[in-house]
Amino acid sequence: MASVLNTVSSIRLANSKTSRRRTPPVSPPFSLTLARRRLTVRATETDANEAIKSPAPDKAPAAAGSSVNQILGIKGAKQETDIWKIRVQLTKPVTWPPLVWGVVCGAAASGNFHWTVEDVAKSIVCMMMSGPCLTGYTQTLNDWYDREIDAINEPYRPIPSGAISENEVITQIWVLLLGGLGLAGLLDVWAGHDTPVIFYLAVGGSLLSYIYSAPPLKLKQNGWIGNFALGASYISLPWWAGQALFGTLTPDIIVLTLLYSIAGLGIAIVNDFKSVEGDRAMGLQSLPVAFGSEAAKWICVGAIDITQISVAGYLLGAGKPYYALALLSLILPQVFFQFKYFLKDPVKYDVKYQASAQPFLILGLLVTALATSH
Repeated sequence: MASVLNTVSSIRLANSKTSRRRTPPVSPPFSLTLARRRLTVRATETDANEAIKSPAPDKAPAAAGSSVNQILGIKGAKQETDIWKIRVQLTKPVTWPPLVWGVVCGAAASGNFHWTVEDVAKSIVCMMMSGPCLTGYTQTLNDWYDREIDAINEPYRPIPSGAISENEVITQIWVLLLGGLGLAGLLDVWAGHDTPVIFYLAVGGSLLSYIYSAPPLKLKQNGWIGNFALGASYISLPWWAGQALFGTLTPDIIVLTLLYSIAGLGIAIVNDFKSVEGDRAMGLQSLPVAFGSEAAKWICVGAIDITQISVAGYLLGAGKPYYALALLSLILPQVFFQFKYFLKDPVKYDVKYQASAQPFLILGLLVTALATSH
């Protein structure tokens, strides 16, 4: 529930090189121009002597951008003028599947899901709440508060480029939030809950999404806290919603899924490498900024692999050796793709790595869910 999700101040980690740099009093690094209710964000010029020395990311979209990439909200998107396609792009549908899968895992872990029309309908509504509504809310909100950073990293994105107006973005945020909360309340009534557990989870996840992106807390300013919050939104919250819908959410499941969220922290770090320039300029202490790309690569894969190995150990200790073995077998291909793609170049191969390795991680989630249901 990434607001749930996906899906995240405070402890400032700064590398020694950054701490030695003295910043002279200058005008604010960004300017906002509102013209005809369209928002344009641009970075102001920086003195050449003070420019941050780092490889510049690709500032322009592909010459022949992909319509599919545009709808999914990923790199290489076609520049679009259709307002509804832009609205969908802001919700980043490519981020919905982990939330949908989390609901599946929660339903499986409950042990009470049955292949009836009613149970399938309930699960679909829960997936709509977690994915398009609340993850869409989270992604749109995050893009809104990231508009200055995107003006550096990806100035052609819909908000900094002015392709969508300020009022249109804010309206979309509210519609998706209220729609998600409404579906959560409906699910509680449908499930016959005396306590609206799913509604509370939706409210909590939505609040987490807000403080992840928005000042003054802006959890994403700290690589550890922000990425863990993001991981919990993508793994724990939708799992809890699915399990609460069909069964009872127990303390041991809460602890286990929060542990799994450390793997989610690692997955979140993958997306930080492409934004190093903008994060550094805006003072965001993502792990690649704080520790350098080389160290952050190993922190990333360590969080993903060690977490899953620990969960396999838990399953073995709980008397589920076959599930533990199945989980371990799903870790091996992830390690292979980490060395083949991610550890070689986390910026160049981030999409290939995630497309190759993450299916095995989410299958491991289902294995864990099935183990806890028996």
